[in-house]
Order: sequence, then structure tokens, then C-alpha cells
Amino acid sequence: MIGKLLLTLLVVLGAYGVLRARWHRDRVARGLEPARPPLVPRGAIRLAAAIVVAAMALGSVLGLLQGWRQEREVVQVQVVNANTGQLTTYRVRRGSIQGRRLVTLDGRQIRLADVERMIILPPDSADQPGFPPRSAGP
Repeated sequence: MIGKLLLTLLVVLGAYGVLRARWHRDRVARGLEPARPPLVPRGAIRLAAAIVVAAMALGSVLGLLQGWRQEREVVQVQVVNANTGQLTTYRVRRGSIQGRRLVTLDGRQIRLADVERMIILPPDSADQPGFPPRSAGP
């Protein structure tokens, strides 16, 4: 949340700086003020802008890559029938879980009934003792 506020403040301050420079140029062009050298050289501003754009592009690529890797992650899904207590375990990719539907690694499409509940186990829990083996499933 604070990041969004700081970004908004930066945009407002940047817009104010641009407007102030335009006002100053206009006053110099009319002869109302003497011309003064810029505080920051134009090359430094371009370099800073290029660095900011590169950082934003790198952040976007890293965010997309992380989302792609997370959706490709294999997790175990336990489906519990609330009436009978029957437990069925499936191995699926996290991205193939959509609401009450999922597609297993072997291509089966599963749709949960109203009385069934889905438990998504963390990816590393499949290797811990106490959990069913990875090959479990109907």
C-alpha cells in the first residue's frame, strides 16, 4: 500500500517538475527571466530514465516468470466427500485448478460435487512422512 502511495507521489512530483521547467522556459523566451544552466544535465536524466525503464521491464519479466513457474508447479489435491468421509488424492498442476474443476497430470478432468471439498497440499508436503505417496490416486 505504501508503495502505491509513494509511486503516486513520485508521478505528481515528476509532473510538477516538468510543468515548472516549461513555465521557466516560457518566461525565459519572453525575456522575463535570465536563462540559467540546468540543475541536472540532460544526459543524466536520459540515463536515469533508461535505468528506470530497464528496471521496470526486468521486474515485469521476473513477475511473469514467477507466475508461470507457480502455475506449472505440481501439487497434490485431496478431495474429501463431506457425507462419507472418502478421501481421494490427485496430482495436478496448480494452474489447472479452476474453481471446482481440475485436470490431473494424466489428463483426467475432475469436477467436484457440492458435497466434496478440495484440499490443496503444498508442493513439498508430498515428500514428507504422513502424506500419501506421489503415485496415489484412483
